[in-house]
Amino acid sequence: MSGRSGGAVSRFLRTTGQHATIEPDAFTDGGYVLSIGGAEQSHVNLDRPDDIFYEYPRRIGHLVDLAAPPGEPIKALHLGAGALTLARYIQATRPGSVQYAVELERELLDFVLQHLPMPEGTNLTTVIGDAREALGALDPGLQFDVVILDIFSGPEAPAHIADPGFYREARERLGRDGLLIVNVGDEAALTLLRSQVAAMREAVGDVAAFAEAGMFEGRYPGNIILVGTQGRWPESWTAALAARGPHPATVLAGVDLDPFSG
Repeated sequence: MSGRSGGAVSRFLRTTGQHATIEPDAFTDGGYVLSIGGAEQSHVNLDRPDDIFYEYPRRIGHLVDLAAPPGEPIKALHLGAGALTLARYIQATRPGSVQYAVELERELLDFVLQHLPMPEGTNLTTVIGDAREALGALDPGLQFDVVILDIFSGPEAPAHIADPGFYREARERLGRDGLLIVNVGDEAALTLLRSQVAAMREAVGDVAAFAEAGMFEGRYPGNIILVGTQGRWPESWTAALAARGPHPATVLAGVDLDPFSG
């Protein structure tokens, strides 16, 4: 790895035909922004990887915090790597964790690791390929405390991933108390969210949704985090996550999530 990036750098991504750019964040010391095709995708703070700048990955970080006692190493699988913001967070908050990251774009992963090195001591295995194919190709004995899916953007989700079969395969990779965490980027109508709540409910023990409060009113596009548990959703987590923010935060589970299923 070459060390941290200086000015803006870019790389052509052959799979999508777009350009990826990494540039310093003028508002955050040690901060860098990854953009793809001109749209901001990820924010990384090399000086403080435990400080997540964007809202939706911060919510995912709060869920990871609940996956095991504070500071305890975990096993994590990231389906969709981006700038590896959450892998950096897990290493910073849970040193010694074992992590795997799957990314379809080889050039993107190489680009990120070259210019934004991982924290010292990170145990990260990278896999290039389709999320579902890579999931099936992993060592059958591998079990994870968290599986994080972050590849959905808009209503046109990959059909072979946005279905109950995929979620069942992901659940099989979870340990007894493991969490399946899915970022759903959706339009205001929340069509993708409804289909994914229904699909996950067929595959896992229970499902909850975590987002900025206004997202559930269907007034604007944005991100909602779905989390699947092996057993019943712990009721105490609802208040805990809402209190952690970013605010205003809403957590829906059980009958409260029913209007967003199917």
